[in-house]
Amino acid sequence: MATDASDATRSPVRTFAEDYGLLVVAACFAILGVAGIALYVFGDAAYAEALLREYGLAALFFVFILEGAMLLYFAPSEALVPAAVAALAQTTGGYDLPAIAAILGVAVLGATMGQTALFLLTKRGGREWLLDRPWFRVSEDQLDRFGRLFDRFGVLAVPLSNTLLFTRGMLTVPAGVAGMSTRRFVALSALGTLSFELLLAAAAMGVLELF
Repeated sequence: MATDASDATRSPVRTFAEDYGLLVVAACFAILGVAGIALYVFGDAAYAEALLREYGLAALFFVFILEGAMLLYFAPSEALVPAAVAALAQTTGGYDLPAIAAILGVAVLGATMGQTALFLLTKRGGREWLLDRPWFRVSEDQLDRFGRLFDRFGVLAVPLSNTLLFTRGMLTVPAGVAGMSTRRFVALSALGTLSFELLLAAAAMGVLELF
């Protein structure tokens, strides 16, 4: 009876989220995966900059959702903010700082949304379910390796991995498997992405030499 009463008091939104949330997120990932593959087939890294020039911050937002969800096939993640700075913030007199701030804000928001969606999908569907999906291109061996890193360093591994080349997003699935709280993941994911993109923006402006 207590269970029936609990079910009766659930809001329609909560009921839908609990019953169908996994299917909705999986469908969105499938659509994003198809979009990412299509962009890979018809474009390359230079295509990302062309998208930015044509559609501005809206294109950057979409591309960073793909990047955060680990579905970015057609451009390296480290090239996105420098390309956006060159396309949207560079002027004859230097750099437009408000435009750079907007680029960073969109990049962090988009990447965090993508990573959070993958994180929630992992929490709800599980690691093995994710590995069976055709649009998820991370191998089981890679997940095992980064899972061990998460076990060793704990929650700090999330922002640290997001700050480093070649490891961005790789701790998302281990964090979901470990059952980290969503609020903590969002905060740590955004922090790591912000530090990474700040470094790239500084390098693009010539303030910092990374390469």
